[in-house]
Amino acid sequence: MHTADIRRRFLDFFTERGHTPVPSSPLPTPDPTLLFVNAGMVPFKPYLTGERAAPWPRAASVQKCLRTLDIEEVGRTTRHGSFFQMCGNFSFGDYFKPEAVALAWELSTKPQPEGGFGLDPERIWVTVHHADTEARGIWREVAGLPDERIVARGDEDNFWSMGVPGPCGPCSELYYDRGPAYGPAGGPAVDEDRFMEFWNLVFMQYERGEGPGKSGYQILGELPRPNIDTGMGLERMATLLQGKDNLYETDETRPILDRAAELAGVRYGSGPRRDDVLLRVVADHVRTALMLLSDGTAPGNEGRGYVLRRILRRAVRSMRRLGFHDRALPELLPTARDCMAPGHPEVSEGFARTADRAYGEEDTFRSTLRQGTTVLDTAVAKAKAEGARWLPGAQAFLLHDTYGFPIDLTLEMAAEQGVEVDREGFTALMNEQRERARADARARKSGGAADLSALRTVLDAHGPTDWRAWETLTTESTVVAVLGAEGPVPVAGQGGLATVVLDRSPFYAESGGQDSDAGRISGASGEAEVVDVQRPLPGLVVHRVRVTGGEIAAGDAVVAAVDPDWRLGARQAHSGTHVLHAALREILGPTALQSGSYNRPGYLRLDFPWRGALSQAVRSEVEEVANRALRRDLPVGVRWMPLAEAREIGALALFEEAYGEQVRVVEIGGAWSRELCGGTHVERAAQIGTVTLTAESSVGAGTRRLEAAVGIEGFGYLARERDLVARIAGQLNAPRAELPERISGLLERLKAADRENARLMAQARTARAAELADRATRTADTLVVASTEDGTPEEARALALAVRDRLPQDRPCAVAVATAAGALVLTVNARARETGRHAARMVAELLDGRGGGTAEIAQGGGIAVGGTAAVLARLPRMVTGG
Repeated sequence: MHTADIRRRFLDFFTERGHTPVPSSPLPTPDPTLLFVNAGMVPFKPYLTGERAAPWPRAASVQKCLRTLDIEEVGRTTRHGSFFQMCGNFSFGDYFKPEAVALAWELSTKPQPEGGFGLDPERIWVTVHHADTEARGIWREVAGLPDERIVARGDEDNFWSMGVPGPCGPCSELYYDRGPAYGPAGGPAVDEDRFMEFWNLVFMQYERGEGPGKSGYQILGELPRPNIDTGMGLERMATLLQGKDNLYETDETRPILDRAAELAGVRYGSGPRRDDVLLRVVADHVRTALMLLSDGTAPGNEGRGYVLRRILRRAVRSMRRLGFHDRALPELLPTARDCMAPGHPEVSEGFARTADRAYGEEDTFRSTLRQGTTVLDTAVAKAKAEGARWLPGAQAFLLHDTYGFPIDLTLEMAAEQGVEVDREGFTALMNEQRERARADARARKSGGAADLSALRTVLDAHGPTDWRAWETLTTESTVVAVLGAEGPVPVAGQGGLATVVLDRSPFYAESGGQDSDAGRISGASGEAEVVDVQRPLPGLVVHRVRVTGGEIAAGDAVVAAVDPDWRLGARQAHSGTHVLHAALREILGPTALQSGSYNRPGYLRLDFPWRGALSQAVRSEVEEVANRALRRDLPVGVRWMPLAEAREIGALALFEEAYGEQVRVVEIGGAWSRELCGGTHVERAAQIGTVTLTAESSVGAGTRRLEAAVGIEGFGYLARERDLVARIAGQLNAPRAELPERISGLLERLKAADRENARLMAQARTARAAELADRATRTADTLVVASTEDGTPEEARALALAVRDRLPQDRPCAVAVATAAGALVLTVNARARETGRHAARMVAELLDGRGGGTAEIAQGGGIAVGGTAAVLARLPRMVTGG
């Protein structure tokens, strides 16, 4: 029975018995205590805890779940998987133990032609809580189970709670005896491989109090309306009904594993255990990644995004360790889609977007691996040369900070080479970096004040700032406080930096991507330049100033004046950002939604989700649409309205902010550009001047960044471009219109020179290959060539293949080429493989378990400086041993 059929059969059974079928919730969950749904009951938690009334008395679902706490264990055994599906039936005060037991027993044992799963009732065992005599009696009465197949267990195994005060209760688990081939007799208390758990019935009948873990808390009493929460593992039932040994061999996983084995040229179940582990990792992680991507999760560096990134990268790296170095996901993800689509049609419907993100992540990771692996191998070789078995924390931090190598990858790759990592040292450096970042952010937000407590005192004493940035450039104000690095000071003298708080301010405080205003604060006794403006506490605006003359003291009457040229540039840049965003969405579509921005006078940048670079033609089209909006001189309007109304008219809320009841909506050309925004803007679009795109780049997998010059700076950029073209035309002595053709000709000549250089290098390699082939030594029946050469691992690989192909093919041949930097490439011909020689195993033996590849060719690294001769000297003895 296919897994999708089991899923349908479960839902049909309970729907026929009055349960409302509830679709699976997405894997990402709004529950603040979780990243992902990790149990079937999570979507029903508010109803089970009584936070909200359930909309149905009884329900059934097949919920997608993800657990990542034991991700390192995935593949090492056949019991661990990241993604799984939990079939559950739920009663919210409707039925209780007798009905729950009867339903589970009926579906489990009812013959398949009649809609059940057809399990042999004589092979089903159950467990109950040792104090739940009621459940024991129900199992005897409903199922006719003898006492010896009803096993009593304690709180650790058979009493459920969420770990916090709330509903709890005993549970009863169903196990299936898979026979003596899987382990000893005696029931689940003896062996849980032979006796596989497939269903858990939770009887929520009590309310628990405070206390740790699964015991040590007080039972406060019985719930007024007890609930039922059950979970049947879909993958486990598929394992039983399909007659498989484990979840990796069922129809939703095994095809992925088989495709991975085919690509890597290995066989599952008949090769080294290491290969089987890696194949299981690939199958699990590709399937899991597909489901996460289909539910809208994108790879990233934090939270859910990091979990997905790690899963994708572990899959790719596992394929590389199996010897497959090409792009793996374009081969594996479609297989996973075909496996999962019968039960989850959404994976096919959104596959183009899913594949786009996954393939982009693999490309990024392949680049990271190329750079980081070289650095890591060199560091490991150095550590070994110095007799150390530890990689310093500083080295791991360098890999993370400079090359984007996650620490878990460094740990894994170092362990493969027999070296441990100073994890504590790495963590200490990471904490130092985070604390510096936090301190910088705190200092910036507080305007350089020592801490927020002093500013909170100012706010409590004087109330919120009368903020006038939307209305005016100048205010008559009073200095209510002056603060230095250590806290409040009576006065700030000439040349000093200080934080000044005014009762009234016209300065825009940095927010919403717009940089803060610049200007001056002037009084009878002194003058100061405003260098930064922040809003560290709600309602409080603070000014970071440099005193340029006299002194500034608390109580001074001053004039606060924004630099009008600065503000004009800021307004142009912020309105230009809105215009560019609208133009981008007009050309690329609504998915090109701004994910971040920054603007200051003359400059703006805008980040948005997109796969792949924008072509020059698309960039030009976006720029043209933006500047046509300027030429049309679209009106810019500001309206205040209720949040619900703003959403109704399509205003874009671009950031995860907590909006009030009333929101500020900025419109350019009416509905053409309509966004929630608190920034300063021009009155009409033509005042922006120009929007000139200056750069387009990647700022992470799946995210692009556009940069532009606006206003007078935009015209200046165009003038510089014009001058640059003029200089190039002069140097090439060519009219401007002919420059592309002239430059193409120059590039073609350079390419021709590169080709000639490659040809000469190939000639040299051929000559060297002939020389090494002539020097081949005969060991038993095998010709052996071993040499250390200058050059890269790629050049060593090419040379090794060239030497092998020059040797006689009717006798076994083995060629090993090492590089001075400590890399090794080994290849054997077909005759050698027929006699049992295996390149990957030979490299692993030569390098103490490191390296990877195929039976034909393999490579590894980390040989200590000066150690290649000793490694190569072992090759003849190894060849003799076969």
